[in-house]
Amino acid sequence: MEVISGFEDLEAFEVLHPAEQNVPFVFNSPHSGRHYPDAFLRASRLDKTAIRRSEDAFVDELFQSVVPLGAPLLKARFPRAYLDVNREPYELDPKMYDDRLPSYANIRSIRVAGGLGTIARVVGEAQEIYQGRLCVREALNRIETIYKPYHQTLRRLLAQTHVAFGYAILIDCHSMPSAIKTSDGGPRPDFILGDRYGTSCAVQLVDAATDILRGMGYRVSRNKPYAGGFITEHYGRPVKGLHALQVEINRGLYMDETHTRKHAGFDTLTRDLEKLAKALVAAQGECFFPDALAAE
Repeated sequence: MEVISGFEDLEAFEVLHPAEQNVPFVFNSPHSGRHYPDAFLRASRLDKTAIRRSEDAFVDELFQSVVPLGAPLLKARFPRAYLDVNREPYELDPKMYDDRLPSYANIRSIRVAGGLGTIARVVGEAQEIYQGRLCVREALNRIETIYKPYHQTLRRLLAQTHVAFGYAILIDCHSMPSAIKTSDGGPRPDFILGDRYGTSCAVQLVDAATDILRGMGYRVSRNKPYAGGFITEHYGRPVKGLHALQVEINRGLYMDETHTRKHAGFDTLTRDLEKLAKALVAAQGECFFPDALAAE
């Protein structure tokens, strides 16, 4: 089976640029894409509602206020079920294809085993996406035409920011099901901040984000069960002045998960995320990275 790309006449992602970037932040929403190509839907066994179970619905809109603050926002239009850029470029499941994968494919990662590789096999609670097998050419085409350009764009935004300010702060924006299970059985968090267990960003950044959110009354946890995916791990290089923090938001705060639509909490959360961004912007600098400023 071959699935036609579906993005020939539509840009697969977009950068919302501020009139002038005057803060060292880059925001990224890689899983909020909601354009499902017709050919992709025809190849799926799921209906238009079920296939959205893995989508970080409306997260790009929740964070759109960062652009007037002076930060660029990169957002996907392609859905996570179609292609996941928060994975290695070739985390591919050989059982999904009717021909042999290239030798450089990572077929044994934990994410592939769970059906959530670069080309996902499942959404939500292990619901199979495809009616039949794909051809390898289809997977490689998605990677070449969307995955690689997406990451080239993200690298360019971070490099430009690093040159301009001496360091760059990537906020990787996601959402999580409200039924998220906690290891201790305690209250479900409103936010989970992921810094790869202290390796992807300065501790001052995650401390400040935690304090700001808790000050607004939200329950916040760190790294469990989401410590940050490929993007956080790959781009977070604090010793080089590149800081990456993953922010996971409980979907119950802002949307009806059954019908994938906003509810009354959306506007409140949007305002609070703007407050978070403003507070982080105000606190960064000598508070976070005095060594970077001293070197300028």
